[in-house]
Amino acid sequence: MSPAAGRTEGDAFTLALATIQRRERSVAEVVAWLAERGHQRTAVEDAVNRLIEAGALDDERFARAFAEDKREISGWGSERVAAALRERGIDPELIERACAEDRGDQVERAAKLLIDRRTAVADDRDRERALGFLTRRGYEYEVAYDAVRSAERAAA
Repeated sequence: MSPAAGRTEGDAFTLALATIQRRERSVAEVVAWLAERGHQRTAVEDAVNRLIEAGALDDERFARAFAEDKREISGWGSERVAAALRERGIDPELIERACAEDRGDQVERAAKLLIDRRTAVADDRDRERALGFLTRRGYEYEVAYDAVRSAERAAA
């Protein structure tokens, strides 16, 4: 008998519950995680459905919390957050809602990131580097440009 042959829906549920208690995950992540551990598709679906019905597994909650954490802790922009959520199997509509943010707030956060890092913005080369840094962090070009100008004004 293969190791997966004896696994039941209850085993999948218990394992899934344990993993989301350690760290919030998306539905797609839990499905993939259980499948990698040899659980049958029907057992995985049943376990995931039970967790969703119980409110323990919620992609909308996950997307909002993930976006907030990545913005505040890692300084990511909306584009990078959206890409990471797509990788985690989140529905595009939920991604759009989680990433919706006032443009002014984005500019302010990006400028603060430059100021906190003491990123120089004194000349064209410095501004180009700062702009590249922010776009790599997932800020739209226009937001990054305005943030660099804001950081430059703050430094003056």
